[in-house]
Amino acid sequence: MPKASIKRLIECKKQDLIDLVLDIEKYPEFIPFCYDAKIHKKINNESSLKIVADLTIGKGPFKDTYKSDVELKKKENCIYVKNIDGPLNYLSNKWLFDQQNELTVVTFDIDFEIKNKFLNTVMEASFKFGIEKIADAFQKRAEELFSNFKN
Repeated sequence: MPKASIKRLIECKKQDLIDLVLDIEKYPEFIPFCYDAKIHKKINNESSLKIVADLTIGKGPFKDTYKSDVELKKKENCIYVKNIDGPLNYLSNKWLFDQQNELTVVTFDIDFEIKNKFLNTVMEASFKFGIEKIADAFQKRAEELFSNFKN
């Protein structure tokens, strides 16, 4: 039931940001609450890139792994993420990238529910703070790797 929408202006090329989000196995290096990431399958074609991946996330003693279906729709500059298996009843996550001169507007929408009602309640209390920290981590990583680009 936690839901959020975050928008950021980042001084990077749109494609660099898309590649950063799709580089799932590097998440544990810079994303808070992410302990492990593994890609099981990648299918790349003209219109989309599909990835099946596991993420192990948590905080303190609470850690769990969920499997997700990640799809980049190339013409839309959108990444859609849905859960396949794990501790979530559902996950709906959308990344939208819109380059405007030397800035890219990144919109991140997320809606999910944890199967464990107690953990879901606990998560709701700190959800916005956690999502902001994750967005900050993506932005910081992008700026470290790609800022001051030239067209």
